[in-house]
Amino acid sequence: MTAKIIDGKAFAANVRADVATHVARLQEENDITPGLAVVLVGEDPASEVYVRNKHKSTIEVGMNSFEHKLPADVSQEELYALIEKLNNDPSVHGILCQFPVPDHLNETDIVARISPAKDVDGLHVVNAGLLATGQKTMASCTPLGCLMMLRDHYGSLSGLNAVVVGRSNLVGKPLASLLLNDSCTVTIAHSRTKNIEALCRRADIVVAAVGRPEMITGDWIGDGATVIDVGINRIPHPEKEGKFKLVGDVHFASAIEKAGAITPVPGGVGPMTIACLLANTLTACCRTHGLTEPEGLTA
Repeated sequence: MTAKIIDGKAFAANVRADVATHVARLQEENDITPGLAVVLVGEDPASEVYVRNKHKSTIEVGMNSFEHKLPADVSQEELYALIEKLNNDPSVHGILCQFPVPDHLNETDIVARISPAKDVDGLHVVNAGLLATGQKTMASCTPLGCLMMLRDHYGSLSGLNAVVVGRSNLVGKPLASLLLNDSCTVTIAHSRTKNIEALCRRADIVVAAVGRPEMITGDWIGDGATVIDVGINRIPHPEKEGKFKLVGDVHFASAIEKAGAITPVPGGVGPMTIACLLANTLTACCRTHGLTEPEGLTA
């Protein structure tokens, strides 16, 4: 058996096209343009690339993009004042602070300052609580992307057995809640889980979000299971000295022989994160104005 490759790049392109269609309709029928504000503190090279990509993608779907670049030594008070200004700006429907931030700033406190209605990263405790209790909320972008791909692959997730390997607040916990809300039977596994290999082998869906390069090998995967690899890790290239390659948390070469479907790294879950950020911004805009939410782009 060789697994079907779930092409996250192509799927994300379809999501962005769907968002663009909804944005154009909002502009034509309601004279409203969704706006996304991104705050970048300092000059972290990777963060600058991420912010640049988000800006480009936001403009491409017809949304307004507001970039705020602050010096690395910005005070907590200055940052909070900017967030409060964005909270009160009616042209801004989504707010994202690019992490990591310098050590003198606290990421949890920053998220807490963002209005839950504009928290398009889905990290505010209010949104996390609503998700955990099965209520309408703003779901974290990466877990939402995983859910979209699984829904597309299966149609219905009802009754499926899912194992999420990883218990982070960013991916593992919210994705477990999303799957549970779609009537999966969900187990969260982690570094202290006993017999984790056997647990994964019994699952219809295995989600790897543990942050360990190629930890999950083919013998962990049951025949025909669907594998969603959230991990992205840089490791030394085995054939090119001094070079690196990107791998997931799943050993792709062995897992593809057992799985029914699998996401690659790169080109799997990664592209869905920005696509779902755009979808969340659109959803936040529709909710703010009391308009119908875009079908298929929310949890």
